Amino acid sequence: MRLWGGRFAKKPDELAHQFTTSLPFDRRLVEHDIAGSIAHARMLGRCEIITADEARQLEAGLERVRAGLSSGELRLDPASEDIHTEIERLLGEQVGALAGKLHTARSRNDQVALDLRLFLREEIDSLRQGIASLQKALVDAAEGNMDAVLPGYTHLQRAQPVLLAHHLLAYFSMFQRDRERLGDCRKRVNVCPLGAAALAGTSFPVDPSFVAEQLGFDGVFANSMDAVSDRDFVLEFLAHAATGMVHVSQLCAELVLWSSAEFGFVRLADAWCTGSSIMPQKRNPDIAELARGKAGRVFGGLVGMLAVAKGLTLSYNRDYQEDKEAVFDAVDTLSGAVEVLREMISTAAFQRERMAEALEQGFLTATEVAGYLVRRGLAFREAHGIVGQVVRYCEKQGTTMEDLTIEEWRSFSREFGPDITECISPRGAVEAKASPGGTAPERVQEQIAAARKLLKE
Repeated sequence: MRLWGGRFAKKPDELAHQFTTSLPFDRRLVEHDIAGSIAHARMLGRCEIITADEARQLEAGLERVRAGLSSGELRLDPASEDIHTEIERLLGEQVGALAGKLHTARSRNDQVALDLRLFLREEIDSLRQGIASLQKALVDAAEGNMDAVLPGYTHLQRAQPVLLAHHLLAYFSMFQRDRERLGDCRKRVNVCPLGAAALAGTSFPVDPSFVAEQLGFDGVFANSMDAVSDRDFVLEFLAHAATGMVHVSQLCAELVLWSSAEFGFVRLADAWCTGSSIMPQKRNPDIAELARGKAGRVFGGLVGMLAVAKGLTLSYNRDYQEDKEAVFDAVDTLSGAVEVLREMISTAAFQRERMAEALEQGFLTATEVAGYLVRRGLAFREAHGIVGQVVRYCEKQGTTMEDLTIEEWRSFSREFGPDITECISPRGAVEAKASPGGTAPERVQEQIAAARKLLKE
């Protein structure tokens, strides 16, 4: 069965059919296609384009198709061109020739746009819930490790002491932006295109607002040509999914690094590690590595769709068939990565002792020493230079700032007093960072409270 073909003397070449068929992947839209078709049938009856009885028969037939596919009593024919064709074929088995009236005042151009919007709206809601679950795991881990201090890094070099909770909450903020971006994207997804027909609208007295209301859309298209050719919502979603995978990749990269023997800051649960086929001792963070690597395929989907859309003229072009696989893959990849990350974080054991050991090297409290001098009247630039000399001296002597005597301190500046020792402990340095959003315990507790409030909202 084809939804077209009357003007053709021959059917498509089999190779052409295999190249163009979308049923192997757009079958995923089956529920959305049926829902859209039911709303369209109701509208046709309401607007007296078909009789009320015909509309009821079409809706009942579509419900039987839905139930049959769900139970396995009905099966999709792999020879069909796409899911739209296949649903109409199955409907014909239920209501006969009446099925041919379903497509009145509708084109596959507005139909496929509708199906994809319905699908993406649903998946955005699911993704946002999944991201919120990951955020909760991060907040729980932060709250459960409030006493853990580790080096914060810049340029992958030890920089300043921070609370582990503060570090984890940075990822909460990243994923919060992802959740908000997806929510904003949903507004532009949730516009109903049905009624635009092929591109110019239709001569039938349709009511797109009724269809939009039936399907829970916020509004309808303003321009019929834009309605069938718009894939901005696809590009926007793919861009947000790619950004989300950047954050997934960054968190996974740290889990991989931190679980190495060189760091040892975290021990991932056995369930989230794998072994080596030749080295019995190995314990590899393969799941985190794979999640990190999967970011590339989402980036590829975004770039691919940008290339598809770049040079197209109005209105619909078959090139747009490429949008669905990119969207499906991005949804599956991001949702899967978020789910496994949530479990990895929830079951991870953070190694406070190794973190504390790492704080002993690298002069991580040097900035606090400079601040000590500034509070005694020195310009920061002068204080910076003095502390740099202290660090160079310690490196030359093979010692740490904690080992310096007060006489050694005062050899660099007479402003140093016995209380300098209070500035150079990692815990003291953390507690001193009480500026808004800082790593001081009271600030981090505020961040945790704010995070939990966001999750409730």
